[in-house]
Amino acid sequence: MTQIKDISPNEVWSIFNQILQIPRPSGHEEKIQNWAVNYGMSLGLETLKDETGNIVIRKPASEGMENRKGVILQGHLDMVPQKNSDKDHDFNIDPIEAFVDGEWVTANGTTLGADNGIGVSSALAVLASDTLKHGPLEVLLTATEETGMDGAAGLEAGILKGEILINTDSEDEGELYVGCAGGENVNVSFNYSEEKVPDDFDALKVEVSGMKGGHSGIDISLRRGNAVKVFSRIMNEAYEKTGARLASIDGGGLRNAIPREAVGIVALSKDKVTEFKSLTDKIAEIAKDELSYVEPDLKVTVSETKLPSTLIDEQIQVSLIRAMVACPNGVIRMSDSMAGLVETSTNLASVKSDEQNKTINIECLMRSSVDTAREELGTRMKAVFELAGGDVKFSGAYPGWQPNMDSAILKIMKEVYMSKFGKIPEYKAVHAGLECGILGGKYPHWDMISFGPTIRYPHSPDEKVNIESVRKFWEFLIATLENIPEKE
Repeated sequence: MTQIKDISPNEVWSIFNQILQIPRPSGHEEKIQNWAVNYGMSLGLETLKDETGNIVIRKPASEGMENRKGVILQGHLDMVPQKNSDKDHDFNIDPIEAFVDGEWVTANGTTLGADNGIGVSSALAVLASDTLKHGPLEVLLTATEETGMDGAAGLEAGILKGEILINTDSEDEGELYVGCAGGENVNVSFNYSEEKVPDDFDALKVEVSGMKGGHSGIDISLRRGNAVKVFSRIMNEAYEKTGARLASIDGGGLRNAIPREAVGIVALSKDKVTEFKSLTDKIAEIAKDELSYVEPDLKVTVSETKLPSTLIDEQIQVSLIRAMVACPNGVIRMSDSMAGLVETSTNLASVKSDEQNKTINIECLMRSSVDTAREELGTRMKAVFELAGGDVKFSGAYPGWQPNMDSAILKIMKEVYMSKFGKIPEYKAVHAGLECGILGGKYPHWDMISFGPTIRYPHSPDEKVNIESVRKFWEFLIATLENIPEKE
């Protein structure tokens, strides 16, 4: 079997193989940050780490390139920690089990972390090379991008000296990204009281699984199902027809990942159990039929379980479930100015009951390339949950990145790609949060662009990166650095 470190270009894959061994879920990045600092220092390069956890490594221009404009190669160090329910993996301890699958590299039951591990590896490979031609170079490796772009938000203005930012966090080789959507979190909480479980009740465990999930920006246009939505649909009808009561719920995970699984403990009268199972089977078949093209492996299972000690009070249960049924989710509006681009979307990302604090917490992530459209969507979300009695707070808002079609780096990269690969690359905006929007606010003089290799199904255990696309991405990056214009 081909080893990851032996794939060509070896300069990139050997570094990515090292990164695979280092735990780096968002919010737990100390190990990868220390590794990156040691990497820069081992090359004898100026290396610093700021208070937010961002790493900056500087490399002088190669001989004869000293008069070129300074370039910042940028990527993020963290990864989304998602795994299949049957996978035993601790993202804080265990390495990623990556392997070659035909033309792709993927992982065994977990996210791979090619987002943004390949981009980071390419930047570090440039630092390590003694032969590549480039002008003054800085590598910026940001912290905690996946859960709020904390590193970009915490970066101080003035630390970086370059004039051109090349972000390596895009996921389609042969495409150049010149704009992205902004985003904002919606955080909802319900306080509930506990009710005693009647003596004549039985308990059931309801699980929605087998769904694809994926990146709530990149994959939202695929119209995939949402496990939390499916569970809410079941529970809403089950309550009305059987009086089923909810004891606990745990659906979805990270705010930027479409929920693949949801599980709840339900209790109801013993004489209603058969009807509940039949009803659940019926709704599951309807959902599978409706989503047959995008969710062929959708599965809903009902199994007997231990009777819970208490139930969520009935009023909150009804309000919660109805609010989740009504909550906007998925694509809200397509772009009028750019064909095929999602303008506005929202992801009902997670719902989790907390028995200790007697709360139910919901997280959603709204995205839009139009700030006012995002604000209007937020008003709708707030109305739905406040009418249901929830406490709604907004957080983590970040701006979009407005395209600059007169960009000098865009012109150069189009010419370089045409020269190397015989065609003009596509250039577009992306319905995902790139750090360019935040970073550009701190460095408004920067000329920015984003590109990367082909990655499919990021933020899910199906994540994979195309091997050939990494080769072309690397060659394109090298040629671009060689053609950076002179300082004015």
